[in-house]
Amino acid sequence: MRVVIVTESFPPDVNGVAHCALQTARHLVDRGHAPLVVAPAPAPGNKAAASMAPCPVVHVPSLPLPGYPQVRVALPSRRLAAALIQHRPDVVHLASPFVLGVRGMAAAARLGIPAVAVYQTDLAGYARTYMGAGEAAAWRRIRSVHSAADLTLVPSSASMNDLEAHGVPRLKLWARGVDTARFRPELRDEKLRRELAPNGEVIVGYVGRLAPEKHIELLSGVCGLAGVKVVIVGDGPSQPALAEALPGAVFLGRRGGDDLARIFASFDIFAHTGPFETFCQTVQEAMASGVPVVAPAAGGPLDLVDHGRTGLLVPPRDADAVRDAVQSLVADPALRAAYGAAGHATVDGRTWAAIGDQLIGHYGDVLAARRAVVAA
Repeated sequence: MRVVIVTESFPPDVNGVAHCALQTARHLVDRGHAPLVVAPAPAPGNKAAASMAPCPVVHVPSLPLPGYPQVRVALPSRRLAAALIQHRPDVVHLASPFVLGVRGMAAAARLGIPAVAVYQTDLAGYARTYMGAGEAAAWRRIRSVHSAADLTLVPSSASMNDLEAHGVPRLKLWARGVDTARFRPELRDEKLRRELAPNGEVIVGYVGRLAPEKHIELLSGVCGLAGVKVVIVGDGPSQPALAEALPGAVFLGRRGGDDLARIFASFDIFAHTGPFETFCQTVQEAMASGVPVVAPAAGGPLDLVDHGRTGLLVPPRDADAVRDAVQSLVADPALRAAYGAAGHATVDGRTWAAIGDQLIGHYGDVLAARRAVVAA
């Protein structure tokens, strides 16, 4: 099968869309298919992009998003349509379509190529966070883009409910895999723990972008707990403000690969604060690492965290609730161990290979439906 993956983000970017697009391309190659990726060009001078790709990548000219230079936005270009014509795909995969993906959808429609759209970003929630308005306009765009697809794949039951409520048709659930070979409890590193928490504190970690929509400032109360050390992994525009809001926290910057896996396994508690997660991959990576989770009872974590068994769900944007949940786990090492073991067991079979095979099955269903229409 020939597939063009049109994605709003791709490595060296570090985010859920980029990671999922990369894993999708890898799995397609592993299964003998022929993917091509079309993505915004990385920042000039960034040589990491080509080395990470398992298949050919066509880069479309891009500019940094004002105020958030880590995010690149694709500019209008003929390269996208030319790539589709040259690659002759059986299906076009649109990863979190909003700018480049909209053009990909239009090009696929003109060429008569089936399109599968993957909903991954709560753009309406981001509109509320960054603009204080615009939620209705964001939903109009989401509905327009995804209604044009042959199929939209959604990562969680919360996302499914949101899209159904806003009139998006032809939806199926497609979750995300986790690299259980990389993220595992055995990587817990006592030397690293002594460096991060030299007084033997309980380590509460966050991993992800440092951006307003993540509401990491909700960890301020956790920083005030006795015997606790907060460790933040990631970068982004909110870092200067967070350094003031989280006194005593350790900021490790962006980490990846085996280094990130070692850090995850060395946490005692993983705390996620963002209320707009359509899935929340870092929660799965923490669970695979045998670490109990505290997360908001909203979006993707509702599917991932079994409250009272693998972690604790708290009301969204409630700093006191986050602090109290963390405190209850700090005070009970046995409970932490039980939650961590249960979380590890829960995600053990959620490999990217299994998730990738589901995706290929969805491609097959879309192609079969197209052939049925033509035959009729």
